[in-house]
Amino acid sequence: MKPHWLLLTAGMLAQSVSLTAQTAPEAFFKQKPGTDYYLANYSEYEAYLKKLAGESDRMKLVDMGKTAEGRTQWMAIVSSPANLAKLDHYRDIAQKLARAKGVDEKEAQRLSAQGKAIVWIDAGMHATETVTAQGQIQVLHRMLTQSDPETMRMLDDCIILFAQDNPDGMELVANWYMRHADPKAREFATLPVLYQKYIGHDNNRDSYMMAMPETENVNRQLFRTWYPQIIYNQHQTGPEGMVVFVPPFRDPFNFNYDPIVMSQLNEVGFSMHSRLIAEGKAGSGTRSAARYSTWHNGMERSVAYFHNSIGLLTEIIGGPTPAKIPLVPGTQLPRGDEMMPIAPRDWHLQDSLDYQWTLNRAVIDYASRNRERLLFNIWRMGMNSIEKGSRDSWTVTPAKVDRLVNAAPLKVEGKDEYNRPMASGPKKIDPKLYGTLMQPPAERDPRAYVIPADQPDLPTAVTFLNALIKNGVDVERADAPFTAGGKSYAAGSYIVRTAQAYRPHILDMFEPQDHPHDTDYPGGPPKAPYDITGYTLAYQMGVAFDRILAPMPEGFDILSEPLAPPPGRIEGQGDAGWIVSHASNNGFILTNRLLKAGVRPAWVRQATSVNGKAMQPGAIWIPASAQAKSIVAKATSELGIVAQAVAAKPQGEMIALKPVRIGLVDRYGGLITAGWTRWLLERFEFPFEQVFPQRLDAGNLEKDYDVLLFADDALPPEGAWGSDRPSRQPDLNDTPAQYRAMLGKVTDAKTVPAIAAFARNGGSVVAIGSSARFVDLFSTPLKPALTREVDGAAKALDIKNFYIPGAILRARVDNRQPLAFGLPDQVDVFFNQAQSFTPVAGGAGYKSISWFDGRDLLRSGWAVGQEKLAGTIAVADIDVGKGKLFVMAPEVAHRAQAYGTFKFLFNALLYGPSAKP
Repeated sequence: MKPHWLLLTAGMLAQSVSLTAQTAPEAFFKQKPGTDYYLANYSEYEAYLKKLAGESDRMKLVDMGKTAEGRTQWMAIVSSPANLAKLDHYRDIAQKLARAKGVDEKEAQRLSAQGKAIVWIDAGMHATETVTAQGQIQVLHRMLTQSDPETMRMLDDCIILFAQDNPDGMELVANWYMRHADPKAREFATLPVLYQKYIGHDNNRDSYMMAMPETENVNRQLFRTWYPQIIYNQHQTGPEGMVVFVPPFRDPFNFNYDPIVMSQLNEVGFSMHSRLIAEGKAGSGTRSAARYSTWHNGMERSVAYFHNSIGLLTEIIGGPTPAKIPLVPGTQLPRGDEMMPIAPRDWHLQDSLDYQWTLNRAVIDYASRNRERLLFNIWRMGMNSIEKGSRDSWTVTPAKVDRLVNAAPLKVEGKDEYNRPMASGPKKIDPKLYGTLMQPPAERDPRAYVIPADQPDLPTAVTFLNALIKNGVDVERADAPFTAGGKSYAAGSYIVRTAQAYRPHILDMFEPQDHPHDTDYPGGPPKAPYDITGYTLAYQMGVAFDRILAPMPEGFDILSEPLAPPPGRIEGQGDAGWIVSHASNNGFILTNRLLKAGVRPAWVRQATSVNGKAMQPGAIWIPASAQAKSIVAKATSELGIVAQAVAAKPQGEMIALKPVRIGLVDRYGGLITAGWTRWLLERFEFPFEQVFPQRLDAGNLEKDYDVLLFADDALPPEGAWGSDRPSRQPDLNDTPAQYRAMLGKVTDAKTVPAIAAFARNGGSVVAIGSSARFVDLFSTPLKPALTREVDGAAKALDIKNFYIPGAILRARVDNRQPLAFGLPDQVDVFFNQAQSFTPVAGGAGYKSISWFDGRDLLRSGWAVGQEKLAGTIAVADIDVGKGKLFVMAPEVAHRAQAYGTFKFLFNALLYGPSAKP
């Protein structure tokens, strides 16, 4: 997509307007941004950007695309007028160096000498972190008006991309904060909804999937248009007793990316600290001052590492309401990770904005002074990746290092001067073990991955490939059959080579994450990771692929733009109706369209053969009608579905489907997991409405709903499942009328009896992750398996015995059961500190749909005590009176990424009402 330039230049203004006379913020906004008790909203910010662009020859605006709510997401490009006149030239240089392919070292040196450093600095991703968006207004104005030697050097050497990550959130938060006339009454802790339409805070966990339009807009600029060498993602809040966290980060360090990016990250991080300290701005902390690491790929600043860019994160204190820096004794002694402590004091928004200005200047100054080296090194990292992908190579992982340790164990005696365990015994390990244990031929990194065209759910595979393409990865498609790695592949298969600049990202999306066993000391409890530990996207999406270790044939077409699913087709000649496999997720879109139109499809319970093709249980039967014909024809064209026309209705038992009324449980302020689920239901065209605690407590739920869907955490955890979490809600009289029905809280005492009555009367309850606590509350024949008895009560296992903080596990599936129709007999599931289940003595009235078989279950991530899952139930179908309870320990819809397990959820939504007596 070509950027759309909004060129509001001097030629469009009166001749008398000077290009260097920009309107100051205090002359444009109601109050100066940075003033206590004041927040500018996005509408005002947008108007100010256009005003500045019309007044300055140092700035151009780019329309990056629309947000989830339809606002324009703007990016301001700031540089010298001479550079702005040649933007296409400098963008081409950045692209050639970042892509590296076809550029030798001599050419890279020449281009680096010519090019300009590209720096991305954004704001507002997490909209309640108001410092960043308000501060960007001041930063922009100062960069456009100051003419000191340092600023002029920065503008000459750099092209700075200033962006707003979350316009919708800035509008919401500012308007909510400013709704009270009394400044002392202003707050945004009681926001009624998420500050991104669907996913709120998780908009910074979407960088490799790009389900949200804002993330796709940003990544288009970062990895397909501008290729910045530095990506600075600004956040808050800072560590307690300090002002701001600034890189470097703590370990673990993801082993897929190039070490050059980490060394430069450390350089620029300490440059930021140095500038703060030189200006007398105390209170910056690094590394151990916070738990931020560089492991997870899903965040904006961390996806940068997998693209050879320096990803920066700062977390600063402050906000429009004045506050105080508390006295924290542990922060008062200078140390390597907090070089200049700050004493307790009053703190105002402008104080934070002054720090933000210094941090921005430090980053731009570093880029200016290291312009040529930054440009050359992004080429070097890209070329390193191309070279590794073109020959045999091996990635060092914790599991491989453990092999060496176990092959020559060292005896531990005492501790050294740093209180670390001191090893004695063998001083050397046979060097031959390195090749034997670290580089076995079968464990070479792939030269390529092939995604066969004949997989059961090709449209999902295309969605996966689009996530790669939108992240700048080259994907190829074969227009004829070919052979690779001794295997034949059909035309239409896809190839992802690793000999390209973004190889680290490719490996991270296909290969398992092998997270180190991370403790503060040997034998100690595990340290919580920053976010999750295992997320391999190909595993989560259930994409079939082959790792090709040998050189690949050449000559395939490179796909430069996202793909539509390959067109499906109608096979066969019968006129009784159509049969569609249950294997494609897009089959649920077809089913929902049919139900909406009044057509009643059904699921064939047993395996069947149609037009010579075998289909697993659950095949979708669509009786012929004019409406059905039109819908099926459109679905085959748009959704990549293959429909089999048949001359007669299939024999055997069927499950007749009917329209369903789904209530998605949410809460005041918005639940992120429910927001992800809402997006997913819309994407697959399920009819639903949000339902809040007041409606649940009122009972008689069967009047309005057939299914109640509880995403992870929608049922607050208690007892063996954790501790209850407080929620912040405004007083009724302080809540606008449109939000009052959202107030309230799901409770065991009042809400659960109403839910139980709904189920006994024939309703279906779908409970995911921690919400599966219904197995206890409904007195079902199942109970939580991962518990211990404490004072006669069941309590969750402690983290030393069981700790799976977001990882991918392997589970078995009984795909003869309706809840698992369309799934393979083994599936990768995302599991995040949840419970699994085991039967109570003599229990009956349930079916085990998916379970953990064996002790070695980990596929990607980190799992302490995974053996305790052996034999326990992951997904169950439980009878409750006339209705159903479907419990799912894995997060089967995890962040709209777990396409491989969506069918558990989608089947439950349709099957429960259809199974009702």
